[in-house]
Amino acid sequence: MGYAIYFDESNKLDQPNGGYSYYGALGTDEDTMGNIIQQIEQINNQMSTHSEMHFAEYTSDRHFGKYFKSMNSVVKHDIHMNIFVVNNEDAIHIGSQMPVTIPELRELFYVKIPERLFYGMTRNLSNGEKIKIVVDENEEYDSLDVYNKLEKQMNAHSAYRNKGYKVHSVTSKTSHDSIPLQIIDVFMGMAVFLMEKHYKNVGYKEADVTLKVKSDLIYRFLIQDDNISRIQKKVNLYRWEGKEEQITKVSFSEYISEFMADKTQFDIKEMIRLEKFRLNKPGLSTKDYRLAMGYTNGQLKMIQGYIDELNGKGRNSHFAN
Repeated sequence: MGYAIYFDESNKLDQPNGGYSYYGALGTDEDTMGNIIQQIEQINNQMSTHSEMHFAEYTSDRHFGKYFKSMNSVVKHDIHMNIFVVNNEDAIHIGSQMPVTIPELRELFYVKIPERLFYGMTRNLSNGEKIKIVVDENEEYDSLDVYNKLEKQMNAHSAYRNKGYKVHSVTSKTSHDSIPLQIIDVFMGMAVFLMEKHYKNVGYKEADVTLKVKSDLIYRFLIQDDNISRIQKKVNLYRWEGKEEQITKVSFSEYISEFMADKTQFDIKEMIRLEKFRLNKPGLSTKDYRLAMGYTNGQLKMIQGYIDELNGKGRNSHFAN
């Protein structure tokens, strides 16, 4: 049995749309990953959809069931996720002082990334363990020689620390062909959403519906079973700020707590508004209440969740099993 690590990144240093760039890795033994893939394929068949999962593309809740069930399935397994957060402004400032170009600076980070993303996952592997690393396909990785760098860095660490594992392959795949890459994309997207507090922009942004359905997905996932505890145990956040030499481990709980409080207040207001419509005009269809609330068709699962909760069934009653 081997061990598999999947790597993805979001908001690159040279992209102007974010204050931070994010590097994420998902690790587990290959048997466990095989089970996860099989379960998600079954969910796809059940939900009659085989589209890719990408958090950035989750702009309506049409595929809520697919995302919700898949995320629930993943966190029940023995997996590890590490997310490395880089302050882009600090990184670019330091790069200008060295001086190096942005591509050269990113190349330096690819040398540093394994230390936080991968080593913790491999710490307890047995001697002789074979590791494969799969990277989301990107032409830039070829020019930066990322694949060879990751393999050499990991194997040097194994030899230096007497860990006994060996990386046998570092390859690329498109997310279309890799459910594990889709998984790390969704969970890293969730982390970015919470850390950058995008949910605070509900009511102030043009993409208001997108922010609402993303918030609804995350909230309903977190309230299901013991998922908050699972996330805190399985997902590690590390942040690098240029003002400090050390990479800081960040508590996910502080971001989750603030989000949960904010989302709960929002939901209470919305359910009070919905209940007034139901009292004034009982027995209407879900579509009628959706239209009365001013919700789009892309918020259908959101309104259904509110109705289920008001009826005492629980917000996730249609999707929990």
